[in-house]
Amino acid sequence: MLLTVVCLVACNYNKQKDYSLAKGNPGKSGNGAISASAFNKEVNGKAVHLYNLRNTNGVKAQITNYGGRLVSLLVPNKKHRPTDVIVGFSSIDGYQQSTGRYYGAIVGRYANRIAKGKFTLDGKTYQLFVNKSPNTLHGGKNGFQDAVWDARQLNSTMLELKYLSKALDQGFPGNLEVKVIYELTDDNSLKISYQAVSNQNTVVNLTNHAFFNLNGEASGSILNHQVTIKASQFTPIDSTMIPTGKYEPIVGTPFDFTKPAIIGARINEQNRQLSLAKGYDHNYVLKTHTLTEAVAVAQGDKSGVVMTVYTTEPGLQFYSGNNMKGDNLMKNGHKDERQTAFCMETQHFPDSPNQPLFPSTKLKAGSIYKSTTIYHFGLSR
Repeated sequence: MLLTVVCLVACNYNKQKDYSLAKGNPGKSGNGAISASAFNKEVNGKAVHLYNLRNTNGVKAQITNYGGRLVSLLVPNKKHRPTDVIVGFSSIDGYQQSTGRYYGAIVGRYANRIAKGKFTLDGKTYQLFVNKSPNTLHGGKNGFQDAVWDARQLNSTMLELKYLSKALDQGFPGNLEVKVIYELTDDNSLKISYQAVSNQNTVVNLTNHAFFNLNGEASGSILNHQVTIKASQFTPIDSTMIPTGKYEPIVGTPFDFTKPAIIGARINEQNRQLSLAKGYDHNYVLKTHTLTEAVAVAQGDKSGVVMTVYTTEPGLQFYSGNNMKGDNLMKNGHKDERQTAFCMETQHFPDSPNQPLFPSTKLKAGSIYKSTTIYHFGLSR
């Protein structure tokens, strides 16, 4: 069913080919799996490991319980050669020591920004840890990306991760029990399912912060990738990257990806919103969020790899890697230079607890938060 809905977003992407990776060792360097031993370490008294998922086609994902990170995802390119489409590090030391703290991680308790690190819930104001002055970003200084999650490999295609965020962790109310399941399906999709429950009313907004390059990690700029986003509005930001609270139409602006467009085609146009974010780093208001219809499509210009996104979330933060500065040495010996990766973070809107017109992120005590996102991989014809 997933393959049939791609044209609802962008009919310029022809039906995707069925494919599989060659069996056996996919090789090293740009095409090889990461060594599990590079992730065997104890952090804050808990064991860190690297877990391998593989479907019947030989597509392979590697995930560490340090931050719940997606470390590697090997899919075939148009020449049927395995391509790692995740930009990241080859060891846990890389993730711990780098300035790129969110690469591949599950972020929370609140993905994206909360203005001035404050919100009021049920008449009480909560002060969060301000880690991106003047705001709180991705849950605070020690968000979920720094946690060692309890991991259980359910089978060769599924990994379960659990974490307890205690009351007032980074300032958020309530003990929040979180469960995330990564599943690599036989239609070549990576499915990420989130659940959370709190013993007290709180706010929750979870996502995965994977950095993608569909031409393969270390392949250079993503500005020639082609993108479609099924949204007619976005939420503009102020000078501190906080939404103004308005919804603005994107038709006729550089933010219009309703039809397939090259990322770099309009990224340097004279536009205040582009200037504020140094490129794309904005929340798109999705038209659909039911998993039955695609919300976004991206295609690597060199590889032919097509990634189609489905989600139950109302928003998509599209980020073009503007703040990547080449500070970090990545998996294949290349640095994370500016705009060599992009993100499609499915989530609720930034600063929703302070924005009455945005979809609510309130989670009532005892209620179950649920969210699912699917990244499906195929090839263009």
